[in-house]
Amino acid sequence: MPSTDTRYRNRIELLQGTLDMLILRALGEEPRHGYGICQTIWSGSGEVLRVETGSLYPALHRLERNGWVSSEWKLTENNQRAKYYRLTPAGRRQLASERNRWNVLSAAISGFMSSESEAMA
Repeated sequence: MPSTDTRYRNRIELLQGTLDMLILRALGEEPRHGYGICQTIWSGSGEVLRVETGSLYPALHRLERNGWVSSEWKLTENNQRAKYYRLTPAGRRQLASERNRWNVLSAAISGFMSSESEAMA
Protein backbone atom coordinates (compact mmCIF):
# COMPACT_ATOMS: atom_id res chain seq x y z
CA MET A 1 0.00 0.00 0.00
CA PRO A 2 1.39 3.47 -0.88
CA SER A 3 2.59 5.63 1.98
CA THR A 4 0.49 8.58 3.14
CA ASP A 5 3.11 10.92 1.67
CA THR A 6 2.93 9.19 -1.74
CA ARG A 7 -0.89 9.26 -1.78
CA TYR A 8 -0.89 12.97 -0.87
CA ARG A 9 1.67 13.74 -3.58
CA ASN A 10 -0.37 11.76 -6.15
CA ARG A 11 -3.54 13.66 -5.15
CA ILE A 12 -1.77 17.03 -5.51
CA GLU A 13 -0.37 16.01 -8.90
CA LEU A 14 -3.84 14.97 -10.09
CA LEU A 15 -5.37 18.26 -8.93
CA GLN A 16 -2.53 20.35 -10.39
CA GLY A 17 -2.63 18.34 -13.61
CA THR A 18 -6.35 18.94 -13.96
CA LEU A 19 -5.98 22.66 -13.31
CA ASP A 20 -3.06 22.83 -15.75
CA MET A 21 -5.17 21.08 -18.39
CA LEU A 22 -8.06 23.53 -17.88
CA ILE A 23 -5.75 26.53 -18.16
CA LEU A 24 -4.06 25.15 -21.28
CA ARG A 25 -7.50 24.54 -22.80
CA ALA A 26 -8.61 28.09 -21.93
CA LEU A 27 -5.56 29.39 -23.81
CA GLY A 28 -6.09 27.06 -26.77
CA GLU A 29 -7.92 29.58 -28.93
CA GLU A 30 -6.30 32.90 -28.05
CA PRO A 31 -4.07 34.65 -25.52
CA ARG A 32 -5.85 35.72 -22.35
CA HIS A 33 -5.11 37.57 -19.14
CA GLY A 34 -5.74 35.94 -15.77
CA TYR A 35 -9.30 37.18 -15.37
CA GLY A 36 -10.09 36.06 -18.94
CA ILE A 37 -8.74 32.58 -18.19
CA CYS A 38 -10.95 32.32 -15.10
CA GLN A 39 -13.99 33.53 -17.03
CA THR A 40 -13.34 31.11 -19.90
CA ILE A 41 -13.15 28.15 -17.52
CA TRP A 42 -16.23 29.37 -15.61
CA SER A 43 -18.40 29.88 -18.67
CA GLY A 44 -17.02 26.87 -20.55
CA SER A 45 -17.88 24.57 -17.65
CA GLY A 46 -21.49 25.73 -17.49
CA GLU A 47 -20.62 27.95 -14.51
CA VAL A 48 -19.55 24.94 -12.42
CA LEU A 49 -15.76 25.32 -12.24
CA ARG A 50 -14.42 28.42 -10.56
CA VAL A 51 -10.67 28.97 -10.46
CA GLU A 52 -9.53 31.30 -7.69
CA THR A 53 -6.57 33.61 -8.22
CA GLY A 54 -4.72 31.88 -5.38
CA SER A 55 -4.66 28.73 -7.53
CA LEU A 56 -4.48 30.36 -10.96
CA TYR A 57 -1.29 32.38 -10.70
CA PRO A 58 0.91 29.69 -9.15
CA ALA A 59 -0.32 27.35 -11.91
CA LEU A 60 0.44 29.94 -14.62
CA HIS A 61 3.95 30.41 -13.20
CA ARG A 62 4.44 26.62 -13.17
CA LEU A 63 3.21 26.36 -16.79
CA GLU A 64 5.54 29.17 -17.79
CA ARG A 65 8.52 27.47 -16.08
CA ASN A 66 7.66 24.27 -17.98
CA GLY A 67 7.69 26.22 -21.26
CA TRP A 68 4.02 25.49 -21.97
CA VAL A 69 2.90 29.14 -21.87
CA SER A 70 4.59 32.45 -22.48
CA SER A 71 3.46 35.87 -21.33
CA GLU A 72 3.67 39.52 -22.24
CA TRP A 73 2.28 42.75 -20.84
CA LYS A 74 -0.40 44.42 -22.97
CA LEU A 75 -3.32 46.80 -22.59
CA THR A 76 -6.78 45.32 -22.04
CA GLU A 77 -9.89 46.44 -23.87
CA ASN A 78 -10.43 48.80 -20.87
CA ASN A 79 -6.98 50.33 -21.39
CA GLN A 80 -5.51 48.68 -18.29
CA ARG A 81 -2.14 46.97 -18.23
CA ALA A 82 -2.38 43.17 -17.85
CA LYS A 83 -0.20 40.15 -18.41
CA TYR A 84 -1.47 38.03 -21.31
CA TYR A 85 -0.64 34.35 -21.51
CA ARG A 86 -0.42 32.29 -24.68
CA LEU A 87 0.21 28.63 -25.46
CA THR A 88 3.62 27.74 -26.83
CA PRO A 89 4.05 24.87 -29.32
CA ALA A 90 5.16 22.72 -26.35
CA GLY A 91 1.98 23.79 -24.55
CA ARG A 92 -0.15 22.64 -27.46
CA ARG A 93 1.55 19.24 -27.34
CA GLN A 94 1.05 19.10 -23.57
CA LEU A 95 -2.63 19.98 -23.96
CA ALA A 96 -3.07 17.11 -26.44
CA SER A 97 -1.32 14.75 -24.03
CA GLU A 98 -3.40 15.94 -21.07
CA ARG A 99 -6.59 15.63 -23.10
CA ASN A 100 -5.75 12.00 -23.97
CA ARG A 101 -4.91 11.23 -20.34
CA TRP A 102 -8.17 12.84 -19.20
CA ASN A 103 -10.22 10.84 -21.73
CA VAL A 104 -8.72 7.56 -20.47
CA LEU A 105 -9.20 8.52 -16.82
CA SER A 106 -12.78 9.79 -17.21
CA ALA A 107 -13.78 6.72 -19.29
CA ALA A 108 -12.34 4.45 -16.59
CA ILE A 109 -14.22 6.27 -13.84
CA SER A 110 -17.42 6.33 -15.87
CA GLY A 111 -17.14 2.61 -16.58
CA PHE A 112 -16.50 1.86 -12.94
CA MET A 113 -19.46 3.95 -11.80
CA SER A 114 -21.75 2.30 -14.36
CA SER A 115 -20.70 -1.20 -13.37
CA GLU A 116 -21.19 -0.35 -9.71
CA SER A 117 -24.73 0.85 -10.31
CA GLU A 118 -25.50 -2.34 -12.26
CA ALA A 119 -24.09 -4.45 -9.43
CA MET A 120 -26.29 -2.64 -6.92
CA ALA A 121 -29.47 -3.19 -8.96
